[in-house]
Amino acid sequence: MANYEIDDIFADILERAKALDPANSRSWFDKLTVLHLDGGSLGIGCPDEATVRFLQDNCKNSFTRAAQQVTGHLIAVDFSVSVKSKFAGQPKRSETELRLHPDYTFDNFVVGPSNRLAHASCIAVSQSPGNTYNPLFVYGNSGLGKTHLLHAVCFETRQKFQNTVIRFLSCEEFVNRFIRAIEEGNLVGFQSQFRTVDTLIIDDVQFLREREQSQEEFFHTFNALYNNGKQIILSADSPPGKIPSLEARLISRFNWGLVARIDPPSYETRVAIVQKKAHLRGFSISDEIAEYIARKVQANIRELEGALTTIYAVATTTGSEIDLELAQTALEGQIKASARHISITDIIGVVTNHFDVRLADLQSKKRSQSITEPRQICMFLARNLTNHSLEEIGGHLGGRDHTTVMHACNKINQVKETDPKMNGLLNDLTKQITQPVKI
Repeated sequence: MANYEIDDIFADILERAKALDPANSRSWFDKLTVLHLDGGSLGIGCPDEATVRFLQDNCKNSFTRAAQQVTGHLIAVDFSVSVKSKFAGQPKRSETELRLHPDYTFDNFVVGPSNRLAHASCIAVSQSPGNTYNPLFVYGNSGLGKTHLLHAVCFETRQKFQNTVIRFLSCEEFVNRFIRAIEEGNLVGFQSQFRTVDTLIIDDVQFLREREQSQEEFFHTFNALYNNGKQIILSADSPPGKIPSLEARLISRFNWGLVARIDPPSYETRVAIVQKKAHLRGFSISDEIAEYIARKVQANIRELEGALTTIYAVATTTGSEIDLELAQTALEGQIKASARHISITDIIGVVTNHFDVRLADLQSKKRSQSITEPRQICMFLARNLTNHSLEEIGGHLGGRDHTTVMHACNKINQVKETDPKMNGLLNDLTKQITQPVKI
């Protein structure tokens, strides 16, 4: 088969893959190359390891289906770093473990008043690790761009300092590796992994709460890195002092450097984010459509992305152009369904206000009736009003396990069935939580 024929077939495969999976479609798909197409195998060349990881984890099924539909044959798809790429060759072990998202670079991050300090501080530490802000602590609600910035730091640092050793993982993974090291009697190996790096980045560090042994280990890891001038970057959903059951000595250390908050984006920033995300997916939308989405979707960046995906999917399915009418039709059901976006934070806010208790009390180990009942009501309402799992609900309320949440839900449900006062209270709280937000 001639090269030009293969290129044409591959171009068709790319377009079909985009149509099959709009959520993961990217404009940079056009930069992928075909390495070979023969013997029932399609080799696709990528510019770097992060792109390979993204395609392997998110797009292999859609590319395989697209290749089979276009060629009419069974095709196995494989992604690898192109020989022509400057990143080709055997990647360093630390590089393969990073698992970076190719979209999450500084160039793709939209800066606004709500995130300017966090963005600037992340750029500063990537250009001079260990010397500018150390540690750097970034906090804010879910879906506002914390993880994006952490990935961007990795990309920038690795590009500027090619031999640097970076370890980037979630707090949950850090804890799980620590537990496994204890079980296997390999604490020395664990400590060697984390105390000898140039940059340590931990996402969602709030999950250290109520894990005394893990906090002890992280305390010594922090000290070892800090004393050697190595960069430490942490993210959480709260500032250090408001993470429940976190040891005072860790709170103190987390505050040593810079603590930067990320707030929900303003309307203008949301418009810019919509335009940026649309460009990443390889399609353009008018300012009118971007402004419509920004007005209707205010919760977080992930929901803005979801709205774009819905619009693109409808346009692809119907073969229509993306105009305001199509956007309104595509998002009509989604906007009605989320007219009141309910989060666990909303539920906790209403319950703590009603019972005049603090969030820290609900997340603590206190077992008094004045704390236990509001905590159990939070769990019951979260179970009934959100799509969060039992584990996620427990995580928001002091790291409690799923059995504790299930017990609380069952208990409140039983009381509700026999106690009119409890039934009335739950109905009243539900109305407060689900009342529409004025836009």
